[in-house]
Amino acid sequence: MNTFDLTWKNHALKLGHRTCIMGILNVTPDSFSDGGRFFSFNHAITRAKQMVEEGADIIDIGGESSRPNADPVALEEEIRRVVPVVEELVKHVDVPISIDTVKAGVAQRALEAGAAIINDISAMTQDPDMAGVVAKHQVPIILMHMKGTPKTMQKNPSYQDAIGEITAYLEKSIGRAEAAGIPREHCIVDPGIGFGKTVGHNFTIIKHLKELERLNAPILMGTSRKSCIRMTLEENGHIPTAEEMEIGTQATVSASILGGAHIVRVHDVKSTATTVRIMDSICQAR
Repeated sequence: MNTFDLTWKNHALKLGHRTCIMGILNVTPDSFSDGGRFFSFNHAITRAKQMVEEGADIIDIGGESSRPNADPVALEEEIRRVVPVVEELVKHVDVPISIDTVKAGVAQRALEAGAAIINDISAMTQDPDMAGVVAKHQVPIILMHMKGTPKTMQKNPSYQDAIGEITAYLEKSIGRAEAAGIPREHCIVDPGIGFGKTVGHNFTIIKHLKELERLNAPILMGTSRKSCIRMTLEENGHIPTAEEMEIGTQATVSASILGGAHIVRVHDVKSTATTVRIMDSICQAR
């Protein structure tokens, strides 16, 4: 596995030496995965602190749902949801806080409040000002592959060569970032499990993840509670339980680590910390 020592401002991540865990904190009322349980300010702060105690290396805060068919959230509403959480959370945790947004205005306000990473599912294509904000603040950017938008991405997605097309898209995204003044070493790539992919596409990405190593960039994988897990477990009319969904998630986390993922983005940090400890030991064995 490629290793990357990512250092910026007062943060450092040694990627590839061990798998880093990104804990998901949705401050939305309509999250597909947690039903908006952490939408309130106090619950969000408590949950974030708990995830850090459980082993999260990064907290990823999102104020706009990216579930299939999701409607966009107004700029000021998204700022209202995420910025107060960032302002309070930086007083209590030392790990970098990531902001999951496609809006430069949200990124700007969140970075001013203390956020340290931008996670843009559109790879800086939705808002032309995003690259400038990231370059100005000199923070890492997560560039994700998505076919279409959350509103349209699951309407019959198709590829001639899924891995090849995703890799080319991400290489182009890195080039666009560099042209805007973002150092290549600040770019993290995410193949976008569930974003404009069928169940088969998602499992193909996981199986062939090592092919993304040619990008020479840290790889983030977000498989947690994705529909490809649910749809696979739903065969013969069975409705998977929350426990079964988590077991399925940990299976995909394990496969992702074997495939070279540097960061895994998850809801259940505690379970993932156990998986990561075992999988890292396997990967480091002689």
